[in-house]
Amino acid sequence: MNATSPAPTPEAAAGRVVLLTTSHRVAPGLLSWPAWQALRAADRVLCADGAHPQLPYLREAGIAVEETAPSAEEVVDACAGGRTVVVVATGEGEPALTDGLARLAGGGRVRMPDLELLPASYDLPGARLLDLVQVMDRIRAECPWSSRQTHEGLAKYGIEEAYELVEAIEQGDREELREELGDVLLQVVFHARIAEEHPDEPFSVDDVAGGIVAKLIHRHPHVFGEETALTPEDVKAHWLRTKAEEKRRESVTDGVPLGQPALALATKLAGRVRGADLSVPLPSGEGVGYELLALAARAEAEGVDAEAALRAAARVYRDAIRSAEKGEGV
Repeated sequence: MNATSPAPTPEAAAGRVVLLTTSHRVAPGLLSWPAWQALRAADRVLCADGAHPQLPYLREAGIAVEETAPSAEEVVDACAGGRTVVVVATGEGEPALTDGLARLAGGGRVRMPDLELLPASYDLPGARLLDLVQVMDRIRAECPWSSRQTHEGLAKYGIEEAYELVEAIEQGDREELREELGDVLLQVVFHARIAEEHPDEPFSVDDVAGGIVAKLIHRHPHVFGEETALTPEDVKAHWLRTKAEEKRRESVTDGVPLGQPALALATKLAGRVRGADLSVPLPSGEGVGYELLALAARAEAEGVDAEAALRAAARVYRDAIRSAEKGEGV
């Protein structure tokens, strides 16, 4: 007969420590089912932060929470006999506790309980945008410079950030791209925060987001409706049709900002004409301006981004200038 070891008695079992983490970006009380199961089955539930946003909801659900910050030794002792201790982690986590448990485990002199990390709530995609809104609120209220800014005063920064974003894209620098996208996003959130203070027509970043969500859904009937689009051309046709219905424009040139860079303006006008299947000859005239207009229209017809093409050529020219300044190639 093969001898078998007797099952450990409850008194000999080392128990279990569950470190329960939550996201402050998710409404308190909205916890995962495994988290609720662990809380209800625990012998003790501990939390070092008496103001933790989860505590009122846990107590309302009948969970007895002890406001205490035990040492690693105290937690191990509390688990003796096979008991389960759930620690509701604070916003900073529980570094002192976890470090202490690691030291005890490394010493090899203490029978350690099982340690489980249990995320009770998770950040949804876009959750960090809530942090950005909160940070912007505080900066607007407390920063001497930011609190005085206006839409008009910030306008130039929006243009600068957009150009820097384009440069990062063209250079293929992923780290720079991430940073510049953040700078552009900051402009959006900043303007929305300022708009909240308008005395007669306030709106918030939620209104901005809600507006673009509604617009995207309306302009994508092939995704959210019953329309069909099999090619990019079909999608563009849907977009232009719904956009025309929304704007009720009298001319294809309506909505084209005349203050944009001239080459981009010429390309945009040429694209509107071609998209509407209009026959509008280019104006004839003397001078570089008319020549550039013709080049921009030709580039648009050929699917070339005239602005990007000229910037690429200008960068080559810049590199040649720098080489000449260093005496290279002479």
